[in-house]
Amino acid sequence: MKDLFTPGLLQGRVAFITGGSSGINFHIAQRYAAAGAKVALVGRDADKARAAAQAIVAQGLEAIGLSADVRDYDAIEAALRHTHDQWGPIDIVIAGAAGNFVAPVLGMSSKGFRTVVDIDLAGTFNTVRASHAFLRKPGATVIAISAGHSTMPVAGQAQVCAAKAGVDMLIRTLCIEWGADGIRCLAIAPGPVAETEGMRRLAPEGDRSLQRMLATVPMGRQARLDEVGSLALFLVSGAADYINGAVIPIDGGLTNLGSHAFGEMLLESVQDTTSSTRG
Repeated sequence: MKDLFTPGLLQGRVAFITGGSSGINFHIAQRYAAAGAKVALVGRDADKARAAAQAIVAQGLEAIGLSADVRDYDAIEAALRHTHDQWGPIDIVIAGAAGNFVAPVLGMSSKGFRTVVDIDLAGTFNTVRASHAFLRKPGATVIAISAGHSTMPVAGQAQVCAAKAGVDMLIRTLCIEWGADGIRCLAIAPGPVAETEGMRRLAPEGDRSLQRMLATVPMGRQARLDEVGSLALFLVSGAADYINGAVIPIDGGLTNLGSHAFGEMLLESVQDTTSSTRG
């Protein structure tokens, strides 16, 4: 894909990314670093976070890997403080840590529901709330990674739907509260994205599940990581400075078709897996 962005676009800027050691968030970190930003990658697994940062450093770019669980406010605040102490005011925050599993409500425990809500919603709150003291004002951008689940109910995904709907409203509220500080608050809502752990979990049957899932997407394919990365880069490029409080879908039109077939496939895949395990 041709890169339309100016080289050195984010030179001198600092980005803090939770869930940054893999998948969408790691790719965003790579795009930001390649554009000149200094990136702090945060994850629960210290070794994975450091390895992800080292992969960026090996390209001659600037990155650090930090360990923190987004459910632990003090740990996230400490990681933000470390980043600020090392590089100065933070220009970009990506709240990307997330958890998921497939289960109908009657097959889900209260603990399971709460775990996803704690990571996705409370973790986003902890990240953005703790970041405020360390952000560049005016000029910073906060981006949460949401999902189409926030507006499209999906069978087998009640916990994610509830959490992501909360994330969207949190971002829209922060847009109002923090706008006067010159901080923009946004969310990106990806649909299925290739080469991510989320897709591997949601399509456990392999190609059969994947093709059934893609049949629910008008464009008939998954997003590429570079497409999500390009959106994340555009939003902090300076060309999007009057976009605030928006939840931007990047889903190939999935939410326009609705979730019935998608949710049906998820529940059937869980039932098939359970049956094969019992057999």
